[in-house]
Amino acid sequence: MLTMQEIGQNAVKAERIMATARGGLKDAALNEVAAALRNNCEKIIKANKIDLKNGKAAGLTPSLLDRLSLDAGRIEAMADGVEKIAAMDDPVGRILSGSSRPNGLKIQKVSVPLGVIAVIYEARPNVSVDAAALCLKAGNAVILRGGKEAIHSNKALAAIMRAAVKSAGLPEDCVQLVEDTARESANELMKMNRYIDVLIPRGGAGLIKAAMENSTIPVIETGVGNCHVYVDSAADIDMAANIIFNAKTSRPSVCNACESILVHKDIAELALLAIHAALAEKSVEIRGDEMVCAILPGAVPAAESDWGTEYLDYIVSAKVVADIDEAIEHIAAYGTKHSECIITGDYAAAQKFLNSVDAAAVYVNASTRFTDGGEFGFGAEIGISTQKLHARGPLGLNNLTSEKYMVYGTGQIR
Repeated sequence: MLTMQEIGQNAVKAERIMATARGGLKDAALNEVAAALRNNCEKIIKANKIDLKNGKAAGLTPSLLDRLSLDAGRIEAMADGVEKIAAMDDPVGRILSGSSRPNGLKIQKVSVPLGVIAVIYEARPNVSVDAAALCLKAGNAVILRGGKEAIHSNKALAAIMRAAVKSAGLPEDCVQLVEDTARESANELMKMNRYIDVLIPRGGAGLIKAAMENSTIPVIETGVGNCHVYVDSAADIDMAANIIFNAKTSRPSVCNACESILVHKDIAELALLAIHAALAEKSVEIRGDEMVCAILPGAVPAAESDWGTEYLDYIVSAKVVADIDEAIEHIAAYGTKHSECIITGDYAAAQKFLNSVDAAAVYVNASTRFTDGGEFGFGAEIGISTQKLHARGPLGLNNLTSEKYMVYGTGQIR
């Protein structure tokens, strides 16, 4: 097993080659990765079964096991995603702007790779492929550090990808996996600013907090999604129930799932009964305030901690609010700046919500589950950025590049 220093050194060497790699070569490597994933489907599933067995023994929740699980369909989806990335325009070498100065200097701002990107994530082995493919297309080297729950899956995927990119003519060390899953390896990785240019943590609140507090590398904060749906007094109640059902239950283990429902007092009874009837199909537990519990006898009284919890499970908090202003204040107090939604037929209320709520994505009459690079038309994404510097929202290819000024002169001196 390589030391962390050796991994960093290898990444820097690979990154120098990747920075000047032709677009066609990168695309060929990505297509090799896609083919290798398909050809090694059974091998990947076999490794994943070990992780699932260990996860069940360790008591992982059904939602975490769902994140961890790979099958032929999900592997095909990963391969298809890699091919779609290969087909996208190369984000490197774009001339972003240009000008000529009075002294004759010609200045061009050009997109360039970020360099070496480290991605720390938890029990989602598909992140290994998504992150590697995106980083490779953008000319970066990537260091992957997944959680112990997915180590066998990640080792299989990393080995397959490394062999594929090498066969295409790129350095295999443009993709590296940290096989040491002890907490110390993550802490060491966060301090490797000598080798790593950007750190992207993908996971729960604890992981994000640890990266933000301990990293000496610039961090792109992603992932935690305490997403709200506010049902306004002018809402179509059937639409609200349908949207909330989708946002909560289509895949509760992801960061863009609805975790909290806010309902205007004027339609609270009708709306909550309709929402409860929809969520009952998936046995969703509702943790509500006093008014919610009075309307829905099956609701569980909410604790203060429930308002800020990302459940990632078939649980949702619910609160009756006096008006849109209270809804906005509640979201400001407990939201994570990920995705927020208003259901309303009132244009003025919709605009007020859009302009007042501080989040990466704000919706009117649509599920929060659309906060995704593919759904936004960006292709695959490496995560959802909830910060404001460098990038916000789905982190697509263009967000994995930086800028360089190329200045052409004819002998000018200052």
